[in-house]
Amino acid sequence: MKEKAKIMDEKGIDRAITRISHEIIERNKGVSNLVLIGIRRRGVPLAQRIARKIKEVEGVELPLGILDITLYRDDLTTKASQPILRKTEIDFSIKDKKVVLIDDVLFTGRTVRAAMDALMDLGRPKMIQLAVLIDRGHRELPIRADYVGKNVPTSMSEFIKVNLEEIDMENSVKIIEKTG
Repeated sequence: MKEKAKIMDEKGIDRAITRISHEIIERNKGVSNLVLIGIRRRGVPLAQRIARKIKEVEGVELPLGILDITLYRDDLTTKASQPILRKTEIDFSIKDKKVVLIDDVLFTGRTVRAAMDALMDLGRPKMIQLAVLIDRGHRELPIRADYVGKNVPTSMSEFIKVNLEEIDMENSVKIIEKTG
């Protein structure tokens, strides 16, 4: 594996978060009845950053949840013999709420499908919107993001590596090329 290109640095990620946050506010005509839910792993710090930015702009602290989709994945048996389960932390009702689901990279759409299945088990939201830092294409399911930080066309021999300070001790987005 080798780094092909660095496509976002810390400032680029911050700009994308700011833009996504403003788009969420605008599309929903404010933040009334809105909740944010980050998909574990890197969707969580992104959701936290969006929540902070919305609070700066609107002066409102939105309910923020964490969703673990491990048991909802359709590739669970091919990933690991002992999947690591982490806790879903949503201590508020999503019934009749506008849910903004947040993840780092949108690729095939399977993670988002699993997340929507998990959400529906928690209640019936009024609507679900999707925010992603990177949309790299190659969809296998008819899923699209409502809010996108950056569209990055990739080949199937490449993947996107999102590094966030909260997990990786740096903020960057890189295209990594599979070698060999």
